[in-house]
Amino acid sequence: MAAKPMPYSFDPDRPDFAPYGLTCVHWQPSPMRRPDHHNEVELNFLESGSVTYLLGGAKTTVQAGKLSVFWAAIPHQIIDFGAGTAYFVATIPLQYFLQWRLPEHFVQPLMQGGLVSEPSAVRAASDAHLFADWEGDLVRRIPDLEKSVLLEMQARLLRLALNLPAQSPSRARRHRISQITDAGLNKVEQMACFIARNYTEKLTVQQIGECVNLHPNYAMNLFQKTFGTTLINYLTQHRISHAQRLLATTDQSITEVAFASGFHSLSRFNDAFRRSCGCAPREYRRTHLLAGQGERSSRAAGP
Repeated sequence: MAAKPMPYSFDPDRPDFAPYGLTCVHWQPSPMRRPDHHNEVELNFLESGSVTYLLGGAKTTVQAGKLSVFWAAIPHQIIDFGAGTAYFVATIPLQYFLQWRLPEHFVQPLMQGGLVSEPSAVRAASDAHLFADWEGDLVRRIPDLEKSVLLEMQARLLRLALNLPAQSPSRARRHRISQITDAGLNKVEQMACFIARNYTEKLTVQQIGECVNLHPNYAMNLFQKTFGTTLINYLTQHRISHAQRLLATTDQSITEVAFASGFHSLSRFNDAFRRSCGCAPREYRRTHLLAGQGERSSRAAGP
């Protein structure tokens, strides 16, 4: 019998936004000193235990037996995990994922920073075998096996999407992603990656369009058709998620958090944060501050 591969763990010294590519490995959870982000869709399957992420700015727990998926360009950081946790992590380059044109009610929550999980653990046994097969196949680095893994990943994610409660969009909206060419999806991927890398800087729609050689109006239209949200809303959500994470994990003042997150006006930050989170930044910090931050943050509650 082949020995079970040694689990991987997060390297805090890895270059920011460095790609993982197409992978499937056993993962060893550990508290992360900083968030990771990379331009792949990440699949987690826990055989046992649990893992709690700070995903964007929200605490999210992944339970054993339920396939979970998120877009890893959203900063994610393990802050807690259960004893005896064992799990697989698979990564799929975003270009492949978008070209699969999976149902919008599955794709858009991921692209807007959410985590999507299987509703039940009924497929846990078959998923454990599936991830083990992917791990064994990908380590061999044979192109035809990689194609097989990609087909199986596509089928598994389609099955997950079909198990989720479906929305009832109009026919035109339902088919808008399928009408976008692969070249168009590649442009959208580049724009999303550009925003994920640079959202703390001062960005305009024109700059985002220029990064992929598109007119700003065309870039906005293409992006909204794919992700179901505007470029500006998408940029703002990245900034809000960054602010949520700083409020929960640092003792920076509200003003420092606002400017570090890419906002250039405290009033705009407060307005955007309240619209997105339903509360003021100070109130969010009181509710979501992680253990160990309380004493240091007492001076940082005010603006």
